[in-house]
Amino acid sequence: MLTDFAKIETFLTVVREKSFSKASSKLGISQPAVTQQMKYIEDYLDVQIVDRKKNGIRLTKEGQMLYSIAQKIERCVNNAEKELLKIMNKDVTFVFGASFIIGNYILPRFLNNLKENINNDVSINVSVSHKAIEDLLDKKIDIALVENYIPDDNIIYREWMEDEIVIFSNQPLPQKAKAKDLLSYRWVCRNPDSHTRLIFKDSLEKANYPDCDTFNVTSEVTSATTIVQTVLHSNKDDVPTVSIVSRNAIESLLKAGVLYESRIGTQKMVRKLYIAYRKDRKHDAFIENVVDYLLKIS
Repeated sequence: MLTDFAKIETFLTVVREKSFSKASSKLGISQPAVTQQMKYIEDYLDVQIVDRKKNGIRLTKEGQMLYSIAQKIERCVNNAEKELLKIMNKDVTFVFGASFIIGNYILPRFLNNLKENINNDVSINVSVSHKAIEDLLDKKIDIALVENYIPDDNIIYREWMEDEIVIFSNQPLPQKAKAKDLLSYRWVCRNPDSHTRLIFKDSLEKANYPDCDTFNVTSEVTSATTIVQTVLHSNKDDVPTVSIVSRNAIESLLKAGVLYESRIGTQKMVRKLYIAYRKDRKHDAFIENVVDYLLKIS
């Protein structure tokens, strides 16, 4: 078993996520596959290593001992991979495909450290999620970082981080917006087929608020940058002009007090961001190294 690090990695992920289903999403494999690998470990050791509870999992005494051993193996494997990468020393540019929010606002925070970590140049192609996945399948990029899960049998998806969508304006807003507040604003809306707008509509429905199609919509815009600039330059002496956008896109403007945020009552609008790569590169040392680095910074 010790020679099969995939099973050790599954065990470590289950422990860290405290859930078989969450580990499945993190690893990009099915939940039955996670269960099968955990059962293999228990059969191999002839002991129970985890107790599955309604609110997660709990390690047995033997499971705790295995966790300590597995962490040591993980450190050794990680160090060995770094040494292997030095030997390989490929003089290539590692190409990311990323959706607009990730490519413009999230990934740039980590690029310098990432470049040092993989010892190669890094390039980013920024587009919409489905275009990034198309480029991945066409082998134009190495990894796609996307906000939409687009099923494809040739692609492995790994859950990366959460991205919060907020209501924002250049005028102060209530922290918890009520339905009457949303109906009183002027809205710069996302285009109807936007994934962000669909999340917004779903959140409104869950809060039992009116559908956004009934709001006072002054315009519909595709680009997050255009939305931010439109709201930023709206008339501050009139009814607030508002829209929705990833908080990552306006974080610096919120801190500077130039923009203000609000949420739908007590709800948070949160979506998952994903790391995607081709199945035929599952055991590629460069891919594994970059994915491991991205998962650690999430």
